[in-house]
Amino acid sequence: MLSILVPIYNYNVYPLVLELHKQCMDCGIDFEILCQDDASKSGLNVLNENVNALSNCSFVSLKENLAHRENRNSLAEQAKFDYLLFIDGDSIIIHDHYIKKYIDNLHDFDVVYGGRLHPEKCPSDNQKLRWKYGRFIEDKSAINRKKKPHQSLLFNNTVIRKDCFNKVKFDKNRKKYGHDDTQLSYQLSLLKSKVNHIENPVEHGDIDTNLVYLNKAKESLENLISLYKEEKIDIEFVRLIQLYHFLKRTKSTFIISKIHSIFEKHLLQNLTGKNPNLFLFNWFRVGYLCSINDKN
Repeated sequence: MLSILVPIYNYNVYPLVLELHKQCMDCGIDFEILCQDDASKSGLNVLNENVNALSNCSFVSLKENLAHRENRNSLAEQAKFDYLLFIDGDSIIIHDHYIKKYIDNLHDFDVVYGGRLHPEKCPSDNQKLRWKYGRFIEDKSAINRKKKPHQSLLFNNTVIRKDCFNKVKFDKNRKKYGHDDTQLSYQLSLLKSKVNHIENPVEHGDIDTNLVYLNKAKESLENLISLYKEEKIDIEFVRLIQLYHFLKRTKSTFIISKIHSIFEKHLLQNLTGKNPNLFLFNWFRVGYLCSINDKN
């Protein structure tokens, strides 16, 4: 029936697994929960070992780092059931019937995405950039996600048929962080996979600090440009790439790159400060994209 796959890196996953295990048992389904730490060598793995005491559950700490894409692929290869539920180790289950809702909505679909939420209050000022972008940009209702079903997929809190996943998989050859979901979702769109969006969110628990998220955003943009230049994603599939392509076609990237270099210091001060502005973050992303093009 259901293989729940939990990639981990330096995080206590036991509370999450305990809740997932309880809900699976309550549903009376065949299931397994596979947890794999990607060689973090974290002291928290002592707590994660408790997962092995639960029925149909396992925790493994890898000796060598696979990186996040291949860690997910590895978990999928080990899975023995027809449906795979990908859920990140820092997710928080916020509904008592989370598993049942997925079971009730699997029929006639290749992929089912439940959505994600960020907490109502930001944990700290130093996490406000990631929290704002998540809460006001990424967190979408099922009704809104259904308008662009493939573009709205994120592969945390997503169920996918194993035979469908095996046709795509995460691209292990890409080394930089970011846009795994974009690339995989685009591949699924080419296969005309049937995607359903439901209201079954998890809460994002481990929110990055401003500087960490900003550095991740930069690396993610570098990866997106690589996908674009290697023609591994269609221009129309990502709005940011549509804009970048327009700017490149109109020979505007050089000008925007120069403006970005002038104001970059001031942008960074705002984005790593106590009250980051999302409009400035979007400008930073466009400017950084153009500066990547200028360097190349």
